[in-house]
Amino acid sequence: MAGTEASVGAARGRERAEAAEPAARPARLRRPSPSELAFPGCDRIPMTRAEYRRCERRPELWDAASRTAWMVREAPTWEHERPSQMLAQMAALIAAARGSPIKCYGAMGLVRRAEADAKRLVLHPDQTVYLHPSRVEQEFEDPLLVVGRSYPDVVLEVDHTTDVRPGKLALYESWGVPELWVEVPDRGARSRPASLVPGLTIHLREAGAYRISPVSRAFDGWRAEEIHEAMNEPVPSARTHAILERLGRRLGAREGTGPDDDSFLRSLRGESRAKGHAEGLAKGHAEGLAKGHAEGLAEGHAAGLAEGRAKMVRRMLLSRGIEVSARFPADVPGFAESSEDEAVTLALACDSEEDFRARIR
Repeated sequence: MAGTEASVGAARGRERAEAAEPAARPARLRRPSPSELAFPGCDRIPMTRAEYRRCERRPELWDAASRTAWMVREAPTWEHERPSQMLAQMAALIAAARGSPIKCYGAMGLVRRAEADAKRLVLHPDQTVYLHPSRVEQEFEDPLLVVGRSYPDVVLEVDHTTDVRPGKLALYESWGVPELWVEVPDRGARSRPASLVPGLTIHLREAGAYRISPVSRAFDGWRAEEIHEAMNEPVPSARTHAILERLGRRLGAREGTGPDDDSFLRSLRGESRAKGHAEGLAKGHAEGLAKGHAEGLAEGHAAGLAEGRAKMVRRMLLSRGIEVSARFPADVPGFAESSEDEAVTLALACDSEEDFRARIR
């Protein structure tokens, strides 16, 4: 019993020590040398600085000191590229619901700030995400993104034919990257390491080291299994869009922002309201002569607002490259009774006119 109590006390002491550590100055681990690490699924090839700059295929890692690159053995496939593309699309929807932009830089190479050029390492993730790009000073050394003074809120690595755990994970940890997502797509490749299991793993850096977490810290409350499911859907489902809207509104509530703070949505919604009001008054006046002024105004105003919402939805879908029929969405049953918020949510969530019709039903 005494031994158990001592172990519990020691664990609680470690938890208190970790909690007391300033988040802005995480402990740094010794950066491991690439020669100490393994990069499954990659070929190690000689590569000079000039060759690296000319290289059309991005390496997983380039080491200036040894003039060596670790190149993924197989050419990228859609299964590998889809998660990073989906993350960028989902971040844009969360940003719209929150009312402030989120910036994604894709597979842009990362280097450490103030690192000696001759000893420089360049890491290429699959996606980098800044939740508040206007609040941090992002540094660039074309074509590289510099970390050290500020960091991406989330870095994504996709293990389709590779495994970041024996190599890149330790480097991200020693560099101070606060949150790393490692996605293993559902659909595997023949050359995928047998040790990889489909799913998304969230690594949070605390007290200088990573620990696995079931939920994201940056995207507060977004669960690993929800992210993995969304990254592997052929098209985003209604459930995924509901989760994204909830995340965006939750983040916006903390900052006092919402969809009307997004300039694109604000413009469309403002135009819808103005047109609906003007058309409603005109229709109400004409119909009021025949049906009674007050009743006619009310019905005409409602019809005008519905027509304004319809024009807004058409513009939103066309701006997303989605073709719509001539009478859409005025001919969609139930659209006239929908609210403006419902119309905006459906216009952001659907991927076709048919999908919009199905969702509103």
